[in-house]
Amino acid sequence: MNRSPQLVEVPVDRLKPEILESLVEEFVTRSGTDYGDKEHTLEQKKAAVLRALGLGEVAVVFDPETELTNLVPRDDLRAQSMQKPTPR
Repeated sequence: MNRSPQLVEVPVDRLKPEILESLVEEFVTRSGTDYGDKEHTLEQKKAAVLRALGLGEVAVVFDPETELTNLVPRDDLRAQSMQKPTPR
């Protein structure tokens, strides 16, 4: 049986501010990201995502198979098995 690797949650406080800023900006500028009927500025979109991260509604995850990092709503993670990072 070919088992895919688990996503690894990355604690937001372990990311350098410039890395977090880049992840958030990449996320909000993706094609297909929907913010409803009202137009929002880039700064408003980034602030909303940062707020969601701070509230724990969104998680930063790393996929070892693709070596990509992504922002994912926590509700979406409940269905997936998560591997917590080991403390250093």
